[in-house]
Amino acid sequence: MALSGAKYEEASLGQYGSSFLTGDGDICDLNGDSATRYVYAITFLAATRFQALENLGGEVGSISTVTAENDHDHATEGFGAAGNATDIVAGGSGTQFPAGITIYGRWDYVELHEGSCICMFAPK
Repeated sequence: MALSGAKYEEASLGQYGSSFLTGDGDICDLNGDSATRYVYAITFLAATRFQALENLGGEVGSISTVTAENDHDHATEGFGAAGNATDIVAGGSGTQFPAGITIYGRWDYVELHEGSCICMFAPK
């Protein structure tokens, strides 16, 4: 479900919180059953590489390594689960994101290999 209305405004103003990650192995893990939030934006404070970046619920629509996806889901007006791997599990050899940019998506697990970033939260 995409953020809209009041929830969008609250998330964009940081009212659902954030987490500062820095250095190899720092983790933001929101993929448990009791998690009430997900990461919707990641702002890079230094050049950063991920150890792992996992899409919320395996959905397509966030930066990932996906090359194929299932049909459009008309019930949710989004895409279903990917037909192959959707998570970035780079082990540090993946793309380096430069300082000063922000990426948007829906992730429930972020693990750094190097660098620092701020992960902004939104409600599930």
